Amino acid sequence: MRPDIHPLYRNVLFHDTSANVFFLIGSTAETDRTYTHTDGKSYPYIALDVSSESHPIYTGQQRQTTSEGRVASFQKRFGAIGTKRPE
Repeated sequence: MRPDIHPLYRNVLFHDTSANVFFLIGSTAETDRTYTHTDGKSYPYIALDVSSESHPIYTGQQRQTTSEGRVASFQKRFGAIGTKRPE
């Protein structure tokens, strides 16, 4: 293999900020941030908005949108556009 063409593969600490869960996995992701994990070692750190710990598909929990729902909100805003007015 040619030297210096492959990205650096190392342990990276991923943090799901919505569930406050940390994942230490091998990755080639680039980051300048570091964080000290519970084992006392400092690892490259990447913050995530969603992971398998917080995504509704994996957790089985639905997100609550509004009390009337998306379809009712759409009908309220645009429902009368396609209807004819009585003369």
